[in-house]
Amino acid sequence: MVDADQTFVIVGGGLAGAKAAETLRAEGFTGRVILIGDEREHPYERPPLSKGFLAGTEERDSVFVHEPGWYAQADIELHLGQTVVHLDRATRTVLLGDGATVRYDKLLLATGAEPRRLDIPGTGLAGVHHLRRLAHAERLRGVLATLGRDNGHLVIAGGGWIGLEVAAAARGYGAEVTVVEPEPTPLHQVIGPELGQLFTDLHSEHGVRFHFGARLTEIIGQDGMVLAARTDDGEEHPAHDVLAAIGAAPRTALAESAGLDLFDPAQGGGIVVDAALRTSDPDIHAAGDVAAAHHPLLGTRLRVEHWANALNSGPAAARAMLGQEVVYDRVPYFFSDQYDLGLEYSGWAPPGSYDQVLIRGDAGKREFIAFWLKDHRVLAGMNVNVWEVTEHIQQLIRTGARVDADALSDPTVDLASLLR
Repeated sequence: MVDADQTFVIVGGGLAGAKAAETLRAEGFTGRVILIGDEREHPYERPPLSKGFLAGTEERDSVFVHEPGWYAQADIELHLGQTVVHLDRATRTVLLGDGATVRYDKLLLATGAEPRRLDIPGTGLAGVHHLRRLAHAERLRGVLATLGRDNGHLVIAGGGWIGLEVAAAARGYGAEVTVVEPEPTPLHQVIGPELGQLFTDLHSEHGVRFHFGARLTEIIGQDGMVLAARTDDGEEHPAHDVLAAIGAAPRTALAESAGLDLFDPAQGGGIVVDAALRTSDPDIHAAGDVAAAHHPLLGTRLRVEHWANALNSGPAAARAMLGQEVVYDRVPYFFSDQYDLGLEYSGWAPPGSYDQVLIRGDAGKREFIAFWLKDHRVLAGMNVNVWEVTEHIQQLIRTGARVDADALSDPTVDLASLLR
């Protein structure tokens, strides 16, 4: 049993932190719950920032995890707009930017990640953007609407999920879009060349221009405004605005200064946690984008930046903080919406880990499931405009059973039958 006089502190006001706070109360914890976030906004979900909210199809209020009044009703103490500047493990305290000290019995670090910055001339110009926070999305939404109205140009550095989703939103407003990507296809390191071409074709059909095999080297401006973007092969693209979509870095500075174990940045970085999301300090847990967790199912350490991980790891960490037995082994999952294409991806299949990509359905019509296999075992699956199959895909991954390739690729064969 957890004593009612204990204090659990959550550092990070995103989805993982909010769901952890919710879970502590749902599990009967009656002590103090303090949630500290460095944004003034109440905790919100991030997928709409590059999808519905950015595209103008969802309202601002739809992004929030809970109604603002919920926190008081659940007796969650909010410290919004506050940065934790120091963690003292010896005294079990955190120091806030305003000088206040907060003591904890258990601490959850859900500090998330931050956009990687372009290290090139011109990034201080007014038209250079990043997308991570609600304020970023609000600003970018207005920018895209203006570009569409004025036939303006947006250059996006990076052809990953964020870059492609913003490209789709920008084209929806009518803006001209060029994506600069050093790999030969978008998403090359995520889904490989076999599927990357599909997204090249999809966006090209909607008027997006790609410049592959190149990186931005300079953003050219005048009087503080963006005029063009130059690449390392000497090309120059007209631009009124530039979005840096080159990935995110886990926010580990607080953990590092406190001496917690960190994962190798070359392998993704993050705070090292075990299967119960416990750090090298037994009274401190980590969840969400910042946690590099040992994954029992996959047999590796993995840091996952997607929505489902924040949604599920926050509650898992909360239960572990309460002393419950926790093994966090969820199959990694994410989704994306671009134009009329919707997809869900389950599993983990980094480059070099698979020996076959198998297509079930009609890739030409963009209605199919792609499977990444190793030794006839499913490592990952991506369903494109095919729905209600995620559970079966994840079961195939979880069981690790060898599957018949002909049956797996045949849409007339029920996926559930392959699990028997």
